[in-house]
Amino acid sequence: MRRLSGRGRRGPGLLATVARTAVIAGTASSVAGRVTARQQSAARQEEELEFLRRNAAVPAPLAAPPPQDDVLDRLTRLGELRAAGVLTEDEFTAQKARILGA
Repeated sequence: MRRLSGRGRRGPGLLATVARTAVIAGTASSVAGRVTARQQSAARQEEELEFLRRNAAVPAPLAAPPPQDDVLDRLTRLGELRAAGVLTEDEFTAQKARILGA
């Protein structure tokens, strides 16, 4: 009677087939994991760009100082109110400081 050594007509043994299948499955799993990670990374970057586009900080215009004519008119009216006795000296000083931005 003849003994088969595992690599006869029947092909590779059971252990070799299991090992080959494990290597193929591991490779497929690794590749799938990398593809998924790249897709998630690209999606995150796209979301961040969209967020930045929607919420782009538009600088607020600087508050322009009031025109000189307006300041002079307001101070003149304030002085007239003080002269008429409507405002006290303290009220006049506080309002003048507010108008001048001091």
